[in-house]
Amino acid sequence: MAIDDKNISYRIYLVAFAIFIMAIAITVKLTNIQWVQGNFYRKLAKERSVKTFVIPSNKGNIYSSDGSLLATSIPNYNIRFDAVAPKAADFQKNVKALSDSLSLQFGKPSAFFQTELRKARANQNRYFLIARDIDYTNYVRVKSFPLLKPGAIIVDQKTVRRHPIGDIAKRTIGYERITPAGKPDGKGIEWAFRKYLNGKDGKIIKQKIAKGQWKPLRDINEVEPQDGFDVISTIDVYVQDIAHHALLEQLTKYTADHGCVVVMETKTGYIKAISNLGKGEDGTYSETTNYAIAESHEPGSTYKLVDMMALLEDKKVDTSTVYNTNGGLIIVAGRKVKDSHDGGYGSISLAKGFEKSSNTVMVQAVYSNYKNNPTQFVNHLNAYGLNKKLGLPFQGEGIPRVPQPSDKHWSNMSLPSMAFGYEVSITPLQTLTYYNSVANNGEMVKPQFVSEIKEWNRTVKKFDKIVMNPKICSNETLLKLRAVLENVVKRGTASKLFSKDFSMAGKTGTAQANYATNGGADKYYISSFVGYFPADNPKYSCIVVVHKPDASNNNYYGADVAGPVFKRIAQKIYTDAPSTNEIKNLNKKNPEQEKNYADYYTQSQLKPNSVPNVKGMSGMDAVALLENLKLKVKVIGVGKVKKQSINPGETINNKSIIILELS
Repeated sequence: MAIDDKNISYRIYLVAFAIFIMAIAITVKLTNIQWVQGNFYRKLAKERSVKTFVIPSNKGNIYSSDGSLLATSIPNYNIRFDAVAPKAADFQKNVKALSDSLSLQFGKPSAFFQTELRKARANQNRYFLIARDIDYTNYVRVKSFPLLKPGAIIVDQKTVRRHPIGDIAKRTIGYERITPAGKPDGKGIEWAFRKYLNGKDGKIIKQKIAKGQWKPLRDINEVEPQDGFDVISTIDVYVQDIAHHALLEQLTKYTADHGCVVVMETKTGYIKAISNLGKGEDGTYSETTNYAIAESHEPGSTYKLVDMMALLEDKKVDTSTVYNTNGGLIIVAGRKVKDSHDGGYGSISLAKGFEKSSNTVMVQAVYSNYKNNPTQFVNHLNAYGLNKKLGLPFQGEGIPRVPQPSDKHWSNMSLPSMAFGYEVSITPLQTLTYYNSVANNGEMVKPQFVSEIKEWNRTVKKFDKIVMNPKICSNETLLKLRAVLENVVKRGTASKLFSKDFSMAGKTGTAQANYATNGGADKYYISSFVGYFPADNPKYSCIVVVHKPDASNNNYYGADVAGPVFKRIAQKIYTDAPSTNEIKNLNKKNPEQEKNYADYYTQSQLKPNSVPNVKGMSGMDAVALLENLKLKVKVIGVGKVKKQSINPGETINNKSIIILELS
């Protein structure tokens, strides 16, 4: 018995000791939780019950120069249905009504929706898609349908960017996105001016309540959201529409691969229209690439204006200097240079050679004067800024190329090739900027796509013109260049574009591309026209470039393919612009008119009690005078008063009617 008691006591002590150890462990753990890990668990609890939510800011709009909306943000909704949420009886009672409503809204049979809804109910689908990407008006309508009540309807709202005028200038308006790799990226105005458009998100602290709902802890936000500013672009929707459709018509007519057109305001450099259209696999054209900014290529004959400017500035030649086209073929540095016109033009002046776009004339002029010092010629090109980017705010601006005599690839053919637009590379917008400087009296201005940043009616930032080169050449050279550019349209390669109703000036270009690959089998043409209008007082400059037009009928020249786009734009602007004609000699006095007025004034001041003599007065003056005397007047005929029915001097009777015969 003593042994059993001893064993029991031993067990009791052992249990007590275990409990004591456990108590110590619990105390240590509680102490650790309270003092060591307490901050962590308090923070975790707070995160699960209190959370900071982002309040998205409203993104600014993009407007055209005439106030049209080019890009805006609108709410977009996806609506889903928790098919388990409604009670069975309620579901059975209203499922047909819901199906009928959805049928009217979305155009599918009611039976289709009823089948899908019942299937969702049977499969315990708590996330059944009702509608995707609908606007606010349709969202409000749908959420009023039977069964789509709080607890059963799940709404996913997002903000999407919309272009109210469609795809016109879409690539220049651009976009902002997050790449699959999670990096921000974008194009055009949306990306370049995102710091103004995007605003700043706000923050609000909410506390978790029942059923996964959250409510604000305070009546005010932690950080108030700041809406983005509006961007006012330089685009004119009217000019843009003309340019877009004129380009589209020519691309379609010549089944071309792609093309672009840019219209620039001469004085400011503001881009009034820009269209970039490429052909898709289905044969339709859309804005996919900003060719005007991104595509640098050999320009061909439009580059010949550079030759003329350099030659005239260095006084190497004059426009009257004569060159022999040698039947349209010359040999330079062992290579053939041909004119597009078979047989050449005989012996013609430099000006005529430019107007006819003669390769043989322009190459002879450049090569003979600069072959011993090509650096002198190339330095002009560098000074005109043709060897560097324009420095636009957009991503992907094309890289121009001007060969330098110090380059390892420079050859004996480099200088003559450059003379008619080969071995050099330049973007369409860069070519336009150069031509625009000639139209703008030698002042080269930077192309700009945005004129202003606004917050409602308050101007946040204004973008005035940026002068890249205050004087690209002398006034003497400018006068000669503008004369030959105007003559290109009057009697040169662009004579088909000439109109007696409005003046234009410019240069055609027809360049070969891919001529050095695959033995020339992949060769195609690039047709272009660049110039300005009106010729005497330029308001707009414009460039049109079309790649890979159908050459089967030999209609791939710049004047045939690109020129009509230029002319249509100029013609529409001329036709629809308000008249600015001045009325000359508006203030010149007419003696007869002055005499008539004096006679009327004299008679009107007398205010007699008798009928005045109005014979010889104009009918209008006589009527005014007699009616002021309270007489009733009846007029027969037009012109001056020949006869009056009441003789002069008779007493005025207010009830009498005086008849005036005019002739």
